[in-house]
Amino acid sequence: MWIDTHCHLDAAEFDADRDAVAAAARAAGVTTIVVPAVEAANFAAVRDCCARHPGCVAAYGIHPMYTPQARDEDLTTLRDWLARERPAAIGEIGLDLFVPGLDPERQLRFFVAQLRLARDFDLPVLLHVRRAVDPILRELRRHRVRGGIAHAFNGSRQQAEAFIGLGFKLGFGGAMCWPRATRLRALAAALPHEAIVLETDAPDIPPPFAPRSPAGDAIRNEPAMLPRIAETLTELWSMPQPEVAAITSGNALSILSSITQ
Repeated sequence: MWIDTHCHLDAAEFDADRDAVAAAARAAGVTTIVVPAVEAANFAAVRDCCARHPGCVAAYGIHPMYTPQARDEDLTTLRDWLARERPAAIGEIGLDLFVPGLDPERQLRFFVAQLRLARDFDLPVLLHVRRAVDPILRELRRHRVRGGIAHAFNGSRQQAEAFIGLGFKLGFGGAMCWPRATRLRALAAALPHEAIVLETDAPDIPPPFAPRSPAGDAIRNEPAMLPRIAETLTELWSMPQPEVAAITSGNALSILSSITQ
């Protein structure tokens, strides 16, 4: 059985067929889906999505790309939700130094505040790490939390080992399925097996086998694609797929709160 450690099942892209998407994931053997929030305004949508679909578990947090509209009161709201709901993790949180127009200092302020909440509630964190590995590692050393997942990891071997040393797992998904992703594949092959978890980040980061529009554009990613994403890992590890499922799911269970299979 598979665990998708990062899937935005509450996203608008799934509004027309969310029930069918969740059913297809279960039919594909994806028994658990972690659904992270991105802002206080969608905490309720994430909660309701997880309540409706068996195997879905929530994480609550303020995404760095949503910090422009976030308010200080949203951190109080987040604290209340953490106390009341006891989610699997705090997330999706982190830093994004790639998207133009985002204030790095404002991102940092919300990120640090949420790391402090993670420490207060003894919860793992789901990290958004884009062009920001080193500053995130710096804050994790300053504000020690119980670990978590570096989502969509795309750093160096040295950076990967730094995350692992701080108690983190590394999320690998559809990006490693592209033939040209040689560096990412080499990293997935070289890292300790116990450091890796699988994710789709659906509806984003469609793998090469995702459905295409007539123009050739990827339509969307779905959690049912996780076993096919895992085929790349079975090749890299020279291991039968059931063993890959057992290892990666065990890794996810070891790091995330309140998840059982």
